[in-house]
This record gives sequence, structure tokens and C-alpha cells, in this order.
Amino acid sequence: MDAQLSPTPPRQPARLTMGVDVGDRFSQICTLDAAGEIVEEARIRTTPAGLERWFRSVEPTLVILEAGTHSPWISRLLHNCGHETIVANPRRVRLIYANDRKSDRVDAESLARVGRLDPRLLHPVKHRGAEAQADLALLRSRDALIRARTLLINHMRGASKAVGGRLPACSARSFHRKVEEHIPAELSEALRPELETIAGLTAQIRDLDKRVEEMAKTKYREVAGLRQVAGVGPITATTYVLTLEDPGRFPRSRAVGCYVGLRPRQADSGEQRPQLHITKAGDEALRALLVGAAHYILGPYGPDSDLRRWGLALAERGGKAAKKRAVVAVARKLAVLLHRLWETGEIYDPLHNARLRGEVDPAG
Repeated sequence: MDAQLSPTPPRQPARLTMGVDVGDRFSQICTLDAAGEIVEEARIRTTPAGLERWFRSVEPTLVILEAGTHSPWISRLLHNCGHETIVANPRRVRLIYANDRKSDRVDAESLARVGRLDPRLLHPVKHRGAEAQADLALLRSRDALIRARTLLINHMRGASKAVGGRLPACSARSFHRKVEEHIPAELSEALRPELETIAGLTAQIRDLDKRVEEMAKTKYREVAGLRQVAGVGPITATTYVLTLEDPGRFPRSRAVGCYVGLRPRQADSGEQRPQLHITKAGDEALRALLVGAAHYILGPYGPDSDLRRWGLALAERGGKAAKKRAVVAVARKLAVLLHRLWETGEIYDPLHNARLRGEVDPAG
């Protein structure tokens, strides 16, 4: 999911408002006039040609649709057709997804009515540009290949154990080379095709890694500044840049922690302030990469830094799942730190705060 937009500027009261419930094959449209009366309903095909034909035939309108699979290209198409477009955050529009008489027509009308009342109630999101979306697809493909390889590796290990065998411990990259001679004889015919597939996936992942690193060097120079932080490699940094796309979209760096879903949920009531899980909003892949980087920062090989010291101190406070909370907290701080480095272009000093407190040698 993309970052929230600033409040929509006031519109002329006479303007039409159109709600679009986007379906995979057909989309339902409901148009309201300034008085909130339905002036037109339609059902059109969810294709570039069908949508463009319809929206070029109507006057410039405020169009409301929900974020989803088709919303990135549809929102760009509507903008090119001269319409003001608001993409609603479906997680925040309970009026629609919790409706007990839900239908395409009802959803389209609900979107139009909420958009006519106050677009801020839709918690608008902004989709990234077409080029950034295409480049991010490269990283998404890499992630899908890794998950497929992990599934096959786990299956081979489980199948071997079921017949009394055990495949040696090794990295996923070297799995296809190191386990071949340890496959139980009775499973050789069944598992060798999987091993060949794993070898092929590893080669493809290695190729994508090279392409991502080259892309970062030639198209996204800001990635180098983010990689100053230990634990942030080319995949994490490039995913961060492509997911956020523009650091100026956030009013302050701390907002990025909320955007990537690393902020704890809040349900305060009176004196009660329960500790809840994180929201897990935003991009799942970026959040997982930030958590992975946090594990490295707090792990045995993480170099000394303000972030590591803060996280370890948090983990030492004890309590239930203290280490897990510390990892999430470090990931949230890391998201904020990366935004700050991106926005300012500063040289990263991992022990800046420690030097100010006199905890390290200023000349070190």
C-alpha cells in the first residue's frame, strides 16, 4: 500500500462525484450530482479500452475507487483523461467492506457518497509511477522465486526425514550442490527433479540480484546512501526507495514507521493502555526486509552502533517476548533513519549519539 496524501483541496460544489467499484472483469459506476442524487449508473468492462472510452465521454469528474490490483493503472488512465482521482484505502473504509448488503452497485454508491462528503474519510493513498512499479516488479519476482525455493527445500528435508534420512545443514544457495549425495536412495527418483528445479531457481535468483544491483547503480543513486547502514544491502535499499518513491511524501521521517506497518496498534480507553501487535499495514515485502536487517543489527555479527546499543538495551529489559519487540522497534527506527539519510544525503555516523554522550573516543 502507498503513502497517504495531504488533504484534498476544496472543490467546486457543483461538481459531479463518481464512485467506481472495480471488478476483475467488469466495473460498476455510480455518479452523484451536487445534491447527492444519482444521475447515472453503468457497468463497463475493466479494460484500458473500455475504461478510456467511457471516461473520455464524460465531463471532468471527481472519481473515487478503492486500492486494489487494478487501481494503479486505472488511476493513471483517469488522470490522463482529465479526471481528479482519489484512491481509497480499503482497510480504513469500514462502511463499505463491513456492509451487510454488499453488492457492486452499493459499493460504488458508497464510495461516491463518502467522497462527496469528505475525501479525507477515505484515507487516500498515492500509487507509485509506472516506471517505479515496473522496477519493483523485478524485486517482487525475486521474492516469489525465493519463496518457491524455500518451499521445495523444506519439502525435500521433510520427505528425507520421513524415511529416516537427513539432509545436511547448508545455505539455500548451496543446497543443490551439498545435498545431492545425501538424498535417500528410495527417494532419488522422486526428489531429483525438485533438486534440479532448486538449482535453476538459485541461478535465476543470482541473475536477478545482479540486475537489481546494476539498476541501483544506474537509476537509483540514492540507494548508495542508504547502504551506509550495516545490514542494509542492495535488495533492502532498492525496495525501500521504490516503495516510498519520493521522500517528500512524508511530512516527517517518523511517519515512515507507521507507513510500513511497524507501529503498534492503539486501543487506549481511560487508564487502560494495552500492548498490542503492530499494524502490519503497508508493504509486506519491505517490512520483512527491514525486520531481517534489524535481526542482523542485533545479532552476533552486527557492528557497534547507536541503533544496536538502543535495541540491545530494549531487549535486556526482560518481559515476555522482549527480544522480538526489540527487533520490531529497531526495524521501525531503521525505517526512520533510512528516510532521514535519503532526504538529507548525510554521511552516516553509526555512533553519533554515543560520541555526543562521550561514550566513545571522539578521535575513534
